[in-house]
Amino acid sequence: MTPERERIASELAARYPQPRSALIPFLQVCQAQDGYVTAEAIRDGAEMAGITQSEVESVASFYTLLFKHPAGEHKIQVCRTLSCMLRGADELQQHIRQRLGLGSGESSPDGRFYYEEVECLAACDRAPCLQHNLEYHYGVTPQEFDRLLDEWRVSEPAVSMPAD
Repeated sequence: MTPERERIASELAARYPQPRSALIPFLQVCQAQDGYVTAEAIRDGAEMAGITQSEVESVASFYTLLFKHPAGEHKIQVCRTLSCMLRGADELQQHIRQRLGLGSGESSPDGRFYYEEVECLAACDRAPCLQHNLEYHYGVTPQEFDRLLDEWRVSEPAVSMPAD
């Protein structure tokens, strides 16, 4: 572990009764530094939390906002569960894939956009739901997505990853 990561790990672990509780914030910091959760971050997280690398890998694999590969700075995630599908998410997903030229789990060659179809975003009553970094958009139509995409193409993400 680098001295800087060791300092960060110590500071985060001190905030919790158990070092393991600092794992997600630690992985978020590593992701912010490296662009994604690297194998080194997995090892460092295991060392900090006093658990196995397999346990850290399980955590990093479970959470949709932790990426184990490089992901574009504009992370676009669309819910694929039943409530959203019944309200047009399948049409929205097809439209997004076509507009971005990306499949689920892919980043644009320039590193600006990442697209992923994810499980429930907990907004069933406002479907279809789209998450852009940490910002939710509800009742998104293909036309609304085009408007949002035009904004995102000329701006930096409004909400940083991870949230500060």
